[in-house]
Amino acid sequence: MTERELGDEERRLAAALGRGPDGRSTDLPSGLGPPRWVQRVLTYCSNCGERLVPGVPPTEHRERMACPRCGFIAYVNPRLVVTTIPVTDDGEVLLLRRGIEPSRGRWAQPGGFMEIDETVVEAAIRETLEETGLLVAPGEIVGLYTRLEAAVVVLVFEARIVGGEARETPEALEVRAFAAADIPWPDVAFSTSFWALRDWVERRHPGTPVPGAFPGREDW
Repeated sequence: MTERELGDEERRLAAALGRGPDGRSTDLPSGLGPPRWVQRVLTYCSNCGERLVPGVPPTEHRERMACPRCGFIAYVNPRLVVTTIPVTDDGEVLLLRRGIEPSRGRWAQPGGFMEIDETVVEAAIRETLEETGLLVAPGEIVGLYTRLEAAVVVLVFEARIVGGEARETPEALEVRAFAAADIPWPDVAFSTSFWALRDWVERRHPGTPVPGAFPGREDW
């Protein structure tokens, strides 16, 4: 068996293992490359300025955008979104009604893109404070959720509220605590939020009815 044949067989076996639970939050199949909105910005080589062209470089097994002049390969990686599910002393979950697009007016957990110079815990604390006015202590990881359409991976912490005061912000039209049985499922903003909240409810409030599938729509 050649090295290339061995690689193909290994990839086949890896695919047979499935996408994992984080794949529940995406509607796109794997292996399609970057979404079109990302491909549109892959135009010129950041190394020498030549126009990039699609193709399979000799060192790769899939199509990439590469520079025909200097050989630079424009790798595209997903962005990390770090979020929290703040929990009150009464065991209720704190959600915000989004004040910005996408999904303005619908409910989600606080969070946002991780900065290059911070840890995931620092990002979770900062984003929650900026969006809700609450200081939280991130605890257990509820899960990871992939959204291929938006080129993101969402990390969700359960978090204990340790200070601050809930308030409206430019990113939050409203901040409200919900009992597990009262989460507004049809108005949840994102499929990643839906699966995170569902996983949290099933872990902390077993027996509480939850929808079997994301009942809303995505604005991405």
